[in-house]
Amino acid sequence: MRDVAIVAFAQTDHLRRTDELSEVEMLMPVLHQVLDATGLRTSDIGFTCSGSSDYLAGRAFSFTMALDGVGAHPPISESHVEMDGAWALYEAWVKIQTGEADTALVYAYGKSSPGQVRDVLTRQLDPYYTAPLWPDSVALAALQAQALIDAGDTDETALAAVAARSRADASDNPHAQLSGTVPAGDYLVQPLRTGDCPPVGDGAAAVILAAGDTARALCARPAWIRGIDHRIEAHGLGVRELTESPSTRLAAERAGVFERPVDTAELHAPFSSQEVVLRKALGLGDEVRVNPSGGALAANPVMAAGLIRLGEAAARIHRGESDRALAHATSGPCLQQNLVAVLEGESAHA
Repeated sequence: MRDVAIVAFAQTDHLRRTDELSEVEMLMPVLHQVLDATGLRTSDIGFTCSGSSDYLAGRAFSFTMALDGVGAHPPISESHVEMDGAWALYEAWVKIQTGEADTALVYAYGKSSPGQVRDVLTRQLDPYYTAPLWPDSVALAALQAQALIDAGDTDETALAAVAARSRADASDNPHAQLSGTVPAGDYLVQPLRTGDCPPVGDGAAAVILAAGDTARALCARPAWIRGIDHRIEAHGLGVRELTESPSTRLAAERAGVFERPVDTAELHAPFSSQEVVLRKALGLGDEVRVNPSGGALAANPVMAAGLIRLGEAAARIHRGESDRALAHATSGPCLQQNLVAVLEGESAHA
């Protein structure tokens, strides 16, 4: 296995609306920022991979337009996943493992403001039995939250505390959409209040991966990917135990999370109740700093929020604020698909 690291990370300021910007205009400053951080040019990148959703954009092959921000001439080696950018990072990591590239640019973006994202996400559901009922993403998360409350795993007060801690931590994150004192608000779908749910907004993020000595030359303290894995639950919600996340635990086992303690965890938990499920699956105690960036409750650009968790974890390692961090990304209803990665600084691996 080749040693591969995240050597640069950039993200937009996440906003409720960016009507004046196209996806390309939103993305280009982020791409320039990660390239400038490493001194690389687009022509130096061995592989480019992106994550986005045509359903969110409302047009087919929308990702090809975003390539205008990268520049497709001279010809580049490029791929795309109709998933959160965390899965684009996984594809890029595999590409580097094959030896076909030493560097990779990974980016993801999403504009939720033009439409009704709660309705758009119903297209992820089983098309025969579930999607025709139009249960939106918040209603499904509320089912999961109520199951946790009924099982005695949490209560509404504890969920409110998760949300309050996340928004308070986001006060130190200049890119966050929501931060500081955010009221719990009224019930959106009981037992979830508006404060338990992610903000709807627009945003983009990008990272650069590099292998071995190339990573060391590009970054003073690379965030080495020591393990990465992703797993999926059954599609049918009725055959899943919503208070558990076996796919997260299995991905964590395969990624090596349980081999040594982590000091930081960036969890992609768009709803406060989902942090409860993930903490249990990953065995995270109070000694682990969870979502110091504020997490998805502070900014949740669809298709980029998972990549941001990897980037935020890597950035803490770059700054020397973490030695061994866990990063998690999810996609689909009620934590259906889960990716887990372990990142370490150079000294932690030595």
